[in-house]
Amino acid sequence: MRRTLIRSATVISMDDAIGDLRTGDVLVEGDRIVDVRPSIDVGSGDPEIVDGTGRIVIPGLINAHMHTWQTGLRGFAANWTLLEYFRRMHAGLATVFQPDDIYIATLVGALNQINHGATTLVDWCHNNPTPDHTDAAVRGLLESGIRAAFFHGSPKPEPKPGEPHFSEVPHPRREVERLLAGPLANRDGLVTLGLAILGPHYSTLDVAMHDIRLARDLNLIASMHQGGGPAKTPGGWEKLIEAGLVGAAINIVHGNDLPDELLDRMVDLGVSFSVTPENEMIQGHGFPITGRLLKRGVRPTIGIDLESVLAGDLLSAARVALSMQRSLDNAESRKTSGTIPVTTTIPVREALRWVTTEGARMLGREHQIGSLTPGKLADLVIIDASHLNLVPVHDPVATVVMQTSLANIEAVMIGGSWKKRNGRLLVDGLESKKQRLAQSGERLVQDIKRQGRAA
Repeated sequence: MRRTLIRSATVISMDDAIGDLRTGDVLVEGDRIVDVRPSIDVGSGDPEIVDGTGRIVIPGLINAHMHTWQTGLRGFAANWTLLEYFRRMHAGLATVFQPDDIYIATLVGALNQINHGATTLVDWCHNNPTPDHTDAAVRGLLESGIRAAFFHGSPKPEPKPGEPHFSEVPHPRREVERLLAGPLANRDGLVTLGLAILGPHYSTLDVAMHDIRLARDLNLIASMHQGGGPAKTPGGWEKLIEAGLVGAAINIVHGNDLPDELLDRMVDLGVSFSVTPENEMIQGHGFPITGRLLKRGVRPTIGIDLESVLAGDLLSAARVALSMQRSLDNAESRKTSGTIPVTTTIPVREALRWVTTEGARMLGREHQIGSLTPGKLADLVIIDASHLNLVPVHDPVATVVMQTSLANIEAVMIGGSWKKRNGRLLVDGLESKKQRLAQSGERLVQDIKRQGRAA
């Protein structure tokens, strides 16, 4: 069995029983962590020894929400509001995607997540008009080697004459069952399945009920956007709660405009929340609900959302969420007491939880990922803390959350296998993949222009 010992590193385990080790070892056997403590004696055998001196080891990061199919349009939507995004992306550019565009965008987008230290990606794929598009996305995830939850969604074009509006179309059971019988049959596999449904904000009540019941029938997470203009079904959540359809397997993305009373009920029912702080502020969703959740005793998960708008750096997203909420808290304190708080309202460790343990909890996989705990899958990141921008390290958690960048991500392991070493992704043909992605993005823009529509 393959064995790896990371020796003499600073270890941030995110496991309360283990804590942080200023100098500690991490032992991996096969795809599992088997020990985390100072001075591990490996006994017999000949493990790979990784010198962790000057390094910080953390659990693999978990990106809780990203539309990876848009990777080939990086930066293209940077100046769009949410309304422009609906019109120009979903009703425009999305309609000219071929399966190969989905494949290369998903592959390169997932590789970029690994490069940034994300070992798990929630790929919220809502541009799959055919099974071929869906299969292309799944193939890209599998080829990348990332751990992923493929949240199967549905496209949102403007209906053609005689066609129903997308809000009136139930999620396709047959297609979901096909995936569960085929490439995503293993519920504990590297890539697993969830549902990216419309929810009551974007669908009729009948469709919302159908889709949540479908997820329940198949024991899948049902994730949905909440926010961005008026709801398709006002009062829909109250009706879903009355029908007993809202619980721990429901994931809300954004949720900026949820009224307090409804948010209280959702929290009490165990709903999880995924915040995409930078994009929410850029496109006009509203302020992230990070603080509103913390006041109710629950934590958010964090996602990138759109690389067509912003960078795919999850630590930066956590930092934005932390900074934004501290700013709101400081402003509220000034308003109520005339001065800023005597101490910070949110410690940096909280932000690291949002992109590790909380992401695992949202996916129902906290027993497998999210912390450096013996018995869990060996998903971890090594940060080179000897770099100019990180020295000296007074508080390792603060160094990770507030100062670490892509340049410091030295190595990434997923399931006991190295995916990045010495600052370099272990991927064959990366340059050709980048070229293929660029060609895809250019073709998409030209195709939509040929149709006489603004790209």
